[in-house]
Amino acid sequence: MAAFTKMQSLGNDFIMLDGIRHAVRLDSATVRRLADRHTGVGCDQLIVAEPGDDSVDFHMRIFNADGSEVGQCGNGARCFARYLIESGLTAKRRLRVRTQTSHLTLEADDDWQVSVEMGIPQFEPDDIPFRAPARAREYQLLAGGESIRLAVASIGNPHAVLRVDQIANAPVSRLGPAIEQHPDFPQRTNVGFAEITGRRHLRLRVWERGVGETRACGSGACAAMAVYRDEGLVDDVVQVELTGGVVEVNWPGTGTLHMRGPAETVFRGEIELAVP
Repeated sequence: MAAFTKMQSLGNDFIMLDGIRHAVRLDSATVRRLADRHTGVGCDQLIVAEPGDDSVDFHMRIFNADGSEVGQCGNGARCFARYLIESGLTAKRRLRVRTQTSHLTLEADDDWQVSVEMGIPQFEPDDIPFRAPARAREYQLLAGGESIRLAVASIGNPHAVLRVDQIANAPVSRLGPAIEQHPDFPQRTNVGFAEITGRRHLRLRVWERGVGETRACGSGACAAMAVYRDEGLVDDVVQVELTGGVVEVNWPGTGTLHMRGPAETVFRGEIELAVP
């Protein structure tokens, strides 16, 4: 049996595993079993803490509910900081963390609001990755039988961002999977549906790659803000309102993007981890 911690941020939920005190061996079938909300613990992503090295304090491995391993999770990173501290794995409140694709700096306040340095947003198609002849502010794509205009960005993972007039009527379940699986995104993509309600406020729903629509997506909030800040449509600091709550994203248009929001522990338990 292995100990786990269930955590959430804005309704985006995670299983946390300690791969530092005990080796954790996973395959995609085991991740899917643990993530199942009827027969497992249930989560959007599963995260494993692993030892750091000379350059970082910890490594953070991230698995989507479908068993695929990915390189970034903003809400998960905030929960990761609280998990490390509450589990006695560190006494630091400021942590350097490496994922499959990113270097992050996490800083936890006393009230468990956690700030994350998410890195520099990338817009070049090759960096997403996205198949396009050259960088543009928007691209036209045929998906779900429709011609769609969208922007793209990488925040350590790929994001497509569509602007909508009313977030309540956004075609998330219809267009989300079609865009996620579109061949122009060779590694699939997260899909954000964003309504700009002011220069300091966005509303957002996200279809997450390998998961489906979630109540919140931290990297999705960062991608939407970065796309519209790059276009000059929003200010340097934006409140991004997701189904599960609000995160603050700060990016002046160059350099490192910062995100701040809550991290909560839900419960702890034990579960069988054996890989067949």
